[in-house]
Amino acid sequence: MKTITTLAVCFVSALISLSLSIPFHAFAQGLPPASKQKIEATQKPVRTIGMEDYRKIVEHPGEALIIDVREPQEYAAGHVPGAINIPRGVIDSQIWNHVGSSEKANLERPIVLQCQSGRRATLAAQTLGELGFTQTSAVIMNLDDWKTSGNPFVK
Repeated sequence: MKTITTLAVCFVSALISLSLSIPFHAFAQGLPPASKQKIEATQKPVRTIGMEDYRKIVEHPGEALIIDVREPQEYAAGHVPGAINIPRGVIDSQIWNHVGSSEKANLERPIVLQCQSGRRATLAAQTLGELGFTQTSAVIMNLDDWKTSGNPFVK
C-alpha cells in the first residue's frame, strides 16, 4: 500500500509541477527510474529549421525524406515538390509505409516535417522521436511566405 501511495503522490506532484511549469528535477527524486526516463524522453527538444535551410533540402531531393503533415485536402491544394503527405494524426502508423517495417527501418534517416506554420510538424517530430527516429527536423515557417518568396510549390 505504501508503494501505491508513494506513486500516487509522485504522480500528483508531477501533474502539479507540469501545470505550474516547475522544472522536472523539482519532483523527480521520488519517481521510479523508468518513470524518470519516460518523462525525460518526452522533454527532448525538437530540432527545427527555417525557410533557408528547408530550401536547401528541397533543392537536393533524396538527401532527406520530406513529409508534409497537413491534411490531404491541404496537400492537394498545393505542396512543396518532393514532399509526401502523411497527416500528423496518422504519422505513427503510416511512416512505416515509407521507411520499411519498424524492425528494419533506418531510424537515422534524415526526415524533414513541414506543415502550414510549424506547429503540426513539431508535434509530428515529437511522435517520430518517440518511435526512435533520431534525425527528424520540423520546419518552422509560414507556408504562405514560402510561396510568396518564389520558392518551389506544386499545385
